[in-house]
Amino acid sequence: MIRRRPLVLVLPAVLLALGLAACGEKDEPTGRGASERVNLVLDYLPNADHAGIYTAIAEGEFKTAKLDVKPRTPSDPSAPLKLLAAGRADLAISYEPELLLARAKGADLVAIGALVQKPLTSIVSLGKRPIRSAASLEGKKVGTAGIPYQDAYLETILEQAGADPDQTKPINVGFNLVPALLSKRVDAVLGMFWNVEGVELRRQDKDPVILRMDEIGVPTYNELIVVARAQDVRARGPLLRRFMRALARGHDIVRKDVDSGVRALVKANPDLNRRLQHAQIQATMPVFFPADKDRPFGFQDPREWRRYAQWMTKNDLLPSAETSERAFTNEFLPGEGI
Repeated sequence: MIRRRPLVLVLPAVLLALGLAACGEKDEPTGRGASERVNLVLDYLPNADHAGIYTAIAEGEFKTAKLDVKPRTPSDPSAPLKLLAAGRADLAISYEPELLLARAKGADLVAIGALVQKPLTSIVSLGKRPIRSAASLEGKKVGTAGIPYQDAYLETILEQAGADPDQTKPINVGFNLVPALLSKRVDAVLGMFWNVEGVELRRQDKDPVILRMDEIGVPTYNELIVVARAQDVRARGPLLRRFMRALARGHDIVRKDVDSGVRALVKANPDLNRRLQHAQIQATMPVFFPADKDRPFGFQDPREWRRYAQWMTKNDLLPSAETSERAFTNEFLPGEGI
């Protein structure tokens, strides 16, 4: 299949990485008309990962940008990109590997910003003899959600640690990772988020031992990204730029006052526990923003995208690492516009 080349992504990715395309923040007039509706599909139920989104709504940042942002939760984690590609949403929150897989199947979708800069996926174990190193996974039962690229994570981690993957038994427990771990059906699970389930287990005095993907052999990637259709990247640039700017302001508010994020989340989902959300948002704060303080909120590192796509290709998850070359753009971030 010949994939149509998005006109806005004509600069090589390396130029974006070096910041050579930047020419200062571009102002977008919002005008005096009615706000534009933006249907945003989340990756999951409202949680700490979405604190900046709901804060931008609650504090009027989207309203100031003349945007009426309406988040909704998906029926399942694979639904957001499907809904977006079908034109049933304007934007979606998804995962870098999911976007690459979708593009490999022909979906003309583009990440316009990173919501979470680093992997949240982790290996978690409990008990009196928890697994404290990747090498210690050899010979153990590891619960997974049955997601192909996460199964590949486990194999890579074991190989990097010098352990024999054939001696480790992955067990597909679906999304029942916590019950499988607490019931001791498995020795560890791969797929929990260290900032969500990891924090909750700690607050329950379960003393979890957490091994993060990017610290034990898996190339780093953006856990969560904001995704748009390529046709909108070309035609609705002003709206996307205003969205990302308002989203950045929402996160700046949370960075200065975590309680603002808690209030916004609990308003969106009254079933959430305030203290737990505070702890989870606080844990997530460092990865909401680029490690390089000179980069704007939402920045996506082309070199990291390339390395991760190469890893996916090596593990037969993608036909080619070239899938990543036009999978994202920093065009709509402050200071990164052409």
